[in-house]
Amino acid sequence: MMILLARRLVQTAFILLGVAAITFLLLYALPADPARMIAGRSATAQTVANIRHELGLDQPLPVQFWTYLRGIVEGDLGRSYAQKTDVGTLIAARLPATLVLMAAGIFVEVLLGVFFGAFAALRRGGTADRIVMMMSFVGVSAPQFVAALLLLYVFAVTLGWFPMSGFGTFAHVVLPAATLGILGAGWYARMVRSAMIDVLNQDYVRTARAKGLSSARIVLRHALPNALLPIIAMIGIDIGQFMGGVVVVEAVYGWPGIGQLAWQAIQQVDIPIIMGVTLVSALAIVLGNLVADIIAPLVDPRIRAR
Repeated sequence: MMILLARRLVQTAFILLGVAAITFLLLYALPADPARMIAGRSATAQTVANIRHELGLDQPLPVQFWTYLRGIVEGDLGRSYAQKTDVGTLIAARLPATLVLMAAGIFVEVLLGVFFGAFAALRRGGTADRIVMMMSFVGVSAPQFVAALLLLYVFAVTLGWFPMSGFGTFAHVVLPAATLGILGAGWYARMVRSAMIDVLNQDYVRTARAKGLSSARIVLRHALPNALLPIIAMIGIDIGQFMGGVVVVEAVYGWPGIGQLAWQAIQQVDIPIIMGVTLVSALAIVLGNLVADIIAPLVDPRIRAR
C-alpha cells in the first residue's frame, strides 16, 4: 500500500505539472489581453503597458511559467488580476459551497443510477429495460443548462416549491443537486445494469436460487453488493468533475462555488484564477481516483488477492 501511495504521489506531481503547462500555454495563446481588460477600452497604450509590466506579462513566457511554478511550490497560487486578492483565499472561500453541491449531486446520481440500473437488469430485454436505457441516454446527452432551466422553470417559477437562486438552506441545494444528479445518473444506471447482468449469471447466484432463497434476498444480499464495485471508481472521477465542471449549473442557480468563480474569471480573462481552479480540479480528480483505488481492494477480496 505504501508503494502504491508513493507511486501515485509521484504521478500526481507530473500530472499537475502537465496540466499547469498545457493550461498556461492555452490561456496565453488566447487573443484576449488581461491588461487591456483591466485597463478598460478607453485606456491609453501607455496605461496598458504599465499594467502589463506590473502583472509581469511583459516577461518571456518561460519566465512567467517558472515564476508561477515557483509560487505553487511555495503554496502561492498567485493573485487575481481583477479582484486583487490571493487566488488561494478566493478558492478557499468558494470551496465549501462546491463541496456541498458535489456531495448532494453525487448522492442523487448514485441513488437514481443504482435503483434504475438494478431495475433494468432484473427486467433485461423487456419494455422497462428499454425505457430506462433510453432515458439514461437522454440524461447523459442533455446539456446542463437545458436541464437546469427546465427544472428552474417548473419547480421554482411555476410551482414555487424552491427558491430561484441562493445558498444556505436545504431548499437551495435541491434543484442544483437534482440537475447534476439526473444528468449523471444515466452513466451509473448503465454501469450498474451491465454489472448486475454479469453477476446474476454467476455460479453463486444460481446456487443461491437452487437453495430456495427469495429473489429479494438474492438481489440485495448477493447480486447488488458485488455489482456496485465499478461505481466506486466512477465516484472518484465525479469528485474531480464536480469540483470544476459545474460552471453552468452554478451560474444558472447563482451558486457561489468555484465553478461560478471560474466563469467570472473567464469573462474577465483573470488567468491566475483560471489556473488555480484548473489545478484544484485536477488535484481532486487524482485524489478521487487514489481513494477509489484504496477502497476497491477493501470492498472486493478478489482485487485484494491479486
